[in-house]
Amino acid sequence: MNWNYALNRPHRSLASWVSLTLVFSTTILGATILGASAFGQVGAATGSQPASLNRTTLPIPQPQRPTYTELDVRDAKPPARFEVTAPKGAPNVLIILVDDLGFGATSTFGGPIPTPTLDRLAQTGLRFNNFHTTALCSPTRVALKCGRNHHTANAGSIMETSTAFPGNTGAIPNSVAPLAEMMRLNGFSTAAFGKWHETAPWETSVSGPFDRWPTRQGFDKFYGFIGGETDQWAPLIYDGVKKVNPPQVEGYHFTEDMTNQAINWVKAQQSMTPDKPFFMYFATGATHAPHHVPKDWIEKFHGKFDDGWDAVRQATYERQKDAGVIPAETKLPPRPEDIAAWDSLPEDHKTLFRRQAEVFGAFVAHTDHHIGRLVDAIEAIDQMDNTLVFYIAGDNGTSAEGGMVGMYNEMTYFNGVTEKVKDLLPLIDKWGSKETFPHMAAGWAVAFDAPFKWTKQVASDFGGTRNGMVVHWPQGIKNGGAIRTQFGHVIDVAPTVLEACQLPEPTVVNGVPQLPIEGTSLLYTFDSADAPDRHTTQYFEMFGNRAIYRDGWLARTIHRAPWKTTDLPPLTGDVWELYHVDEDYSLAVDLAAEHPEKLADMKALFMTEAIKHHVLPIDDRTIERANPALAGRPDVLGDRTSLTLYEGMEGMLENTFINVKNRSCTITAELEIPDGGASGAVLVQGGRFGGWSLHLREVKPAYEYNWLGMQRYLVESPTALPAGKATVRLEFDYDGGGYGKGGTATLSVDGRQVAQGRIEKTQPNLFSADETADVGIDNQTPVAKGIGYGPHETKFSGRIHRVVVEVQ
Repeated sequence: MNWNYALNRPHRSLASWVSLTLVFSTTILGATILGASAFGQVGAATGSQPASLNRTTLPIPQPQRPTYTELDVRDAKPPARFEVTAPKGAPNVLIILVDDLGFGATSTFGGPIPTPTLDRLAQTGLRFNNFHTTALCSPTRVALKCGRNHHTANAGSIMETSTAFPGNTGAIPNSVAPLAEMMRLNGFSTAAFGKWHETAPWETSVSGPFDRWPTRQGFDKFYGFIGGETDQWAPLIYDGVKKVNPPQVEGYHFTEDMTNQAINWVKAQQSMTPDKPFFMYFATGATHAPHHVPKDWIEKFHGKFDDGWDAVRQATYERQKDAGVIPAETKLPPRPEDIAAWDSLPEDHKTLFRRQAEVFGAFVAHTDHHIGRLVDAIEAIDQMDNTLVFYIAGDNGTSAEGGMVGMYNEMTYFNGVTEKVKDLLPLIDKWGSKETFPHMAAGWAVAFDAPFKWTKQVASDFGGTRNGMVVHWPQGIKNGGAIRTQFGHVIDVAPTVLEACQLPEPTVVNGVPQLPIEGTSLLYTFDSADAPDRHTTQYFEMFGNRAIYRDGWLARTIHRAPWKTTDLPPLTGDVWELYHVDEDYSLAVDLAAEHPEKLADMKALFMTEAIKHHVLPIDDRTIERANPALAGRPDVLGDRTSLTLYEGMEGMLENTFINVKNRSCTITAELEIPDGGASGAVLVQGGRFGGWSLHLREVKPAYEYNWLGMQRYLVESPTALPAGKATVRLEFDYDGGGYGKGGTATLSVDGRQVAQGRIEKTQPNLFSADETADVGIDNQTPVAKGIGYGPHETKFSGRIHRVVVEVQ
């Protein structure tokens, strides 16, 4: 263990480092001391040895440093070296988490999409068909890695919609230490690859704090993206806390890149320290929108979904029953009323929707393929038999955020814009390519969540929360290839890992007393298909959709559909339903009228659990909560109306940049043009699918507003700038009268107007989830046309002294 690193981590208690003065044996439950003498003794004195090591306080305290009286080192014996190692025989741990993938998608759980890696692991592992998530990404991820409920960890919703209320602040408390930190402090090498989405948006700037970034949440290594989604062709990647550009290779795709990084890390880690187990978190950005996948993979699925979402859903349901994935008596609930019957659709709609499903199916299969490469690499270094693998097929149900017809640009959802089939049809051949940022129609989400009715965001239906999981561990599972039906939840993973690795739940981590882990280890199920459930009570809540489970019963209310963000009913008017889950796997038969007393008891239980876990007050707002002022959460810039930027400042995520939306603003850039001219980005925000750019093209200053990749407005000077210093100023006079309105853009050079033009409409809520604001460069995808693509081509070739952005 790197003790210099550990000593500088936050919240260290001095007492925790020096309070224990013990004589250790060479190996005591994984704490190793190298050498003959004992710490805490004078010279070569020896003493008694402890019988065990206390791992409930992390980090495990160092013995007291010895004091010597000998003058000459030749007369003294060196002390033993203190090193924490994992318990003998502890397995490696690999947690695989796929994004936005529902229960009825994968072949392993009866779905139409081949997932041979998941199938292979299931053949000698265990399929869990009663495992649950939180219905949304950030909450599931936080709960997964700390073993507490998402509200207990202040992650009641995604980080970008955090509020000021306990349970929803987005700031993971130190009292819920992550599993990775527990493993690291117990002698494991730790690494995370892929999607993070657990850092509060106001903590993603260069100023930090970095406490809730992966490398301060227990991971020695992180390679991935920090937010909720990324462009798979042009991702925003961090290596640790440093932004890095993706490799410049033909056909680059992030899933392949993160897999390469994970393979390289695990092979090197085992090469250097073969006796040290690893803990790896492998969380793909796939299959979250944008649905980006190579064209050759898409072609493999041509025609596979021609029968439409109703037929695909029905066929999945039948396969699930035949395979025993679901009980034979399971009923198939009707689809939500807002989803059209496939047979009622016009033919051109069907043509578009088929392609959307082909792309999604390819995305799932492509993801499983690369997971297979990682599994193969672990097998190649002879570590698979003693690696405990959790392959969780979805952090929630399949996403229905594509609305009724899908989207070529997912950012339209966040800006309240509805796309039309007639506009999407010409893009069919490009669907899934870097020229689109696509999502599929909600009808497919319902189909891929079979046999359930609802989807992602609906925490009160198993379509939002029940995800297929395979656990694989040859040395720890005696009779593989079976199904486990015990109730499980994402908070059960952490205690399962601890028990499998012979580690106690810590009571103090880094000097901070810990809230108890709220999950229940699933290890009891590994060798017993008939063991009674141990996780017997669980609440669910997300954006007003809420439910309570206890001992085979579920009470719930559907407050809002995922595609509905306005005109929501009052929470007090919600109608509750009651289901006997032990006899009704898919929640098809509402028993509220037959058992009103039971329903009343369950509703009261929900309130008890909601108070206990900081679920209240319930906040059913969605898009409005993306605005820090409305949500009441911290904002890096607060009420500031001016931001001064300098060359080299890049990678500023939207929540850490001054908000220029729905208001007038000015951008003043002090430039220096060399002999021969200059070109490139001066200041940009966003990317190909929405944003704005102040730049020089052929030495001519210009401002381009890119409205959701659908319409572009260009204001450009007719004359080039001469060599020397110049002040370029853009004034945007917003029309007012609401959100997303237009305005007039005026461009001037050294105080003289050179161009003016209308911008008819603007994006009211969000430019991008992962594209950034950059000075002197346009990272990832280009906002404007004609100044290049990516950081190499768009880099400003002159000098930028400073840029000042001011808002009214």
